[in-house]
Formats: sequence, C-alpha cells, structure tokens
Amino acid sequence: MQHSKIVMITGAASGIGAATAQLAANAGYRVVIADIDADRGRQMAEKIGNGAWSLKLDICSETEWTAALDQVWQREGKLDILINNAAIVHTGWARDLTLDAHRQTMDTNFFGAVIGMMTALPRMKVQGSGHLISVSSMNAFIPYPGIASYAAAKHALRAFHAAVALEERAGPIDFTLIYPTATETPMLDKEANDDALALAFSGTPVSANLVAQQILDAMVSKPVEVFIPPERGEAVKRLGIDPVQLRAYVEANEPIGLEKLKARRAQMKTA
Repeated sequence: MQHSKIVMITGAASGIGAATAQLAANAGYRVVIADIDADRGRQMAEKIGNGAWSLKLDICSETEWTAALDQVWQREGKLDILINNAAIVHTGWARDLTLDAHRQTMDTNFFGAVIGMMTALPRMKVQGSGHLISVSSMNAFIPYPGIASYAAAKHALRAFHAAVALEERAGPIDFTLIYPTATETPMLDKEANDDALALAFSGTPVSANLVAQQILDAMVSKPVEVFIPPERGEAVKRLGIDPVQLRAYVEANEPIGLEKLKARRAQMKTA
C-alpha cells in the first residue's frame, strides 16, 4: 500500500542510506534517493521501485540543496522526513592527513547536514510538520584514533542538531539523532585498510539493515535519540565524558581490534 509520507535520504545510493531507502519503500513511503553519484542513485531508485526516484545532490552546496528541495516540493508537494545520512571518511593518524582532508570531512559530515537542515527547516515550518533525522555515530561520544576529524564532525553534528531541536521545541518539527556503532558498509571496508582504525574492529559490527530498521522505527516513534545497538548507549555516554577511562578502554581494546582486523583481511583475500 502506498504511504502518504515522503522521505528524502542523502547518501542513499549505498550503505545505510540504501538499506533505509529499501525498507522505507517496502513499508509504503514515497522515497527520494539523494546522492552525489547521480548514476548510482538512479540505479538504486530503479532497483527499489515502488515509486522511488532519485536526484543528484552535493550536500556541501547550498545551491544544490535548494534545487533538490525545489524538485521534491514540485513533484511531491511536501517533504515529511529528511534523513541526513551522507558521510565520508579519511582514515589515518591526524598528523599524517592533509588539512584539506580534515576540512573535507568537516564540510561533508557536519556542514553538509547543517545546510540540509537549515534549507529544509523553514519549508517544513511553513507546511506545519516535518521530521529531521541526523545519522551521527557513536564516535560522537567516543573519538576513535585514526578518524579524528570524522569523530569531530559527528560530535559537532550531534551538538548542532540538539541545539536546533531545543530552539524549535515549541514548533511543529520533530528531531531525531541516530548513533550507530561500526556498521558493515563500503565505508567500513575502507576503514579495514588502515591499522590506525583497529579500535573500530574490536567489537562486532552491525548490519546496514539493522541500522535501517531502527531508523524506520524512529520515523514512526520519533524519539530524541537512538543508539544502535541500544545496549551500548549508556556505556558509550559514560566513556565520552571520562577521558581517563576512555584511554584505558582504547589501550585495552586496540590490540583486540588489530587481531580481528588481520583476520578480516585474511578472510577478504580468500573470499
């Protein structure tokens, strides 16, 4: 059955975004696939079917955000849910990365979502409803070695989203933050090439479909925040405010992660 609600997902040509788009379409939502890779976005929309359609969007461009939302309103007449999911990662020790790499991470993972929120918010207020969902990360609380600027961007996104939600608390817009742990996506495959990211592999990654299902549930229940998996939430928050315990955690778990990372690489070679 076709749903009356329209959802737009950035970075939806792959990973968490693609999985969320598929589940949303299966549930009857009208889905807009937004991605900087126009060809892959179009292919994903065709694969999903159920009325899904795609548009090209460089989330770092204010002009492209305006044009994209114009398309959505012209074609659908409204936008009920915007999921800011698109992200990039540059791995390696912070000292070894260029400043341009750090800037690109912040521009994409933080300012890209900020531009989207600030472009969509006034339109949603005019229509009298809307739901802004930001896909952050547990790295918003725990800044892993090897992805310093990624963690910084996700931390900034968490703070900005929460502040805007407070500013708009008396209005008609709902706000939800999503904090996934390490997730099996092309981004995680990229991280697996760098020993600096060993800590990210000390636990068991979750599937993109699990994260997508939690996002889909949040589209209905509209919670303030969602930790995936939920049982890690309290521990992550405690570690995030205790630098002494955080250092102990890193030192204890990095060797475990390195061994798992080596095993993962060996498995990938034989696959």
